Amino acid sequence: MQSEKNEKWLDNRIQYIKGLKSPNEQQRLILSLNEKKDRSPLEEKKFSLLIRSEKASQKATDAKTKVMALVNSEKKIAARIERKARDHQLYQSAGLMILSGLVDSKTGKPTIDKAALVGALSGLNELTRDNPKWLEWKNRGEKILIEKNQQNDKK
Repeated sequence: MQSEKNEKWLDNRIQYIKGLKSPNEQQRLILSLNEKKDRSPLEEKKFSLLIRSEKASQKATDAKTKVMALVNSEKKIAARIERKARDHQLYQSAGLMILSGLVDSKTGKPTIDKAALVGALSGLNELTRDNPKWLEWKNRGEKILIEKNQQNDKK
């Protein structure tokens, strides 16, 4: 059973090596010894060692492939988590626009002209952060958020 499995593996590997554009020196020697019908005991020993080495090389390559697949999978999962967190922040920002009355909660469309909204937000962004208007807006926003939380608590 084991020798059949080994023979099948060897046959498959020989076909694989023959299909390579540029097999390495070890693989060329395997092909050469495989084609030789009357191998000496020394050649048989070399052939056996080369086969074991080729199996180990294939296992290492398979392991590397599996590791790379695992690493890529982890990267995709991390990217998905980051994207979800980013999307969540964007939804929360949209919620703030809705809460302030600048965006309709049902349609998701701005309640004022888009150009005017962008211009107003751009002007707001240009205002220095130490401007007293920011403190006034923060206090007003905190009151609105508290009222909204109280309304949600009643529901």
